[in-house]
Amino acid sequence: MHKLSSTSISHILYLLDSGESAASIHHQTGYGIATISRLCSEHRPNLSKPSGGRPRLLTDTSINYANRVIRTGKVNNAMQAAVMLCNQSAKKFSTQTLHRRLKESGMTAVVKKKRPKLQARHKRARLEFAERHAEWTIEDWKKVIWSDETKINHLGSDGRKYVRKEDREGLSDRLVEGTVKFGGGNLMMWGCMTWDGVGYATKIDGKMDGELYTKILGNEFIKTLEYFGYDIEDVIFQQDNDPKHTSRKAKIWFSDNDVEVLKWPAQSPDTNPIEHLWHYLKRRLETYEEPAKSVGELWTRVEKEWDGIPVEVRSARDLACV
Repeated sequence: MHKLSSTSISHILYLLDSGESAASIHHQTGYGIATISRLCSEHRPNLSKPSGGRPRLLTDTSINYANRVIRTGKVNNAMQAAVMLCNQSAKKFSTQTLHRRLKESGMTAVVKKKRPKLQARHKRARLEFAERHAEWTIEDWKKVIWSDETKINHLGSDGRKYVRKEDREGLSDRLVEGTVKFGGGNLMMWGCMTWDGVGYATKIDGKMDGELYTKILGNEFIKTLEYFGYDIEDVIFQQDNDPKHTSRKAKIWFSDNDVEVLKWPAQSPDTNPIEHLWHYLKRRLETYEEPAKSVGELWTRVEKEWDGIPVEVRSARDLACV
């Protein structure tokens, strides 16, 4: 019997490790099935034998490769990975086939989380902000008044809503979120939050520009300071870098009123603790059995829920801002 070279043996073992069957290797190399089976018994005794039936289109090696290109970010999903695999091999398979094999390997599909897109300069600014305030004490953070604007839809939210469904339960009203053309309207509001609780909030009517923003500062912000007994010289006001916040009118207002403004890194809404307050408020609005009949009624509900936010969630201290 002709002795196989070490190169031939290595090639056969590689094909075995790739999930190829003895019959497939026989057709590719020309070596006998008995020879291939003997090499498998000698060098790969623990190698699982292929089950009966039609062989799988995708080998374990292909699935490992697909997992690797997804983990490294070269592709995002099964469709893109399938295109890449098809371009590298002669095998044709559906995206669903790859999706099923990826799921078997533990790679499940999830919805991408939406977060601010950060460029290198944004990351540097965030790092500098953290380093600049690394030595701040709780007493320093107590001085910060957090502020922001948010949109509240008249009918439904912009995000997904979940509901429990029984097996084989048919479609019903409770499983459907009604929609209307053009969204049904919405309202914009401004609010602020202190160490000791929520401040005043206001509904934004019309276009929010520098002039309207300074009116809000002169009313709701000042009323908040008065309500909690804060001296304007002792607080630090936080706002994002929206053009209306950094407008010439706003800068003049802060200067004339001796308000210190916290230097805030761009693209950082996720680091503002008031975002948790917006989330709580919108969850509370979803508890109403009937939708508001108008935007005006919606604002009435917003005012009620804003003023009724319990102590355990309404202050900066409870939202772990430090």
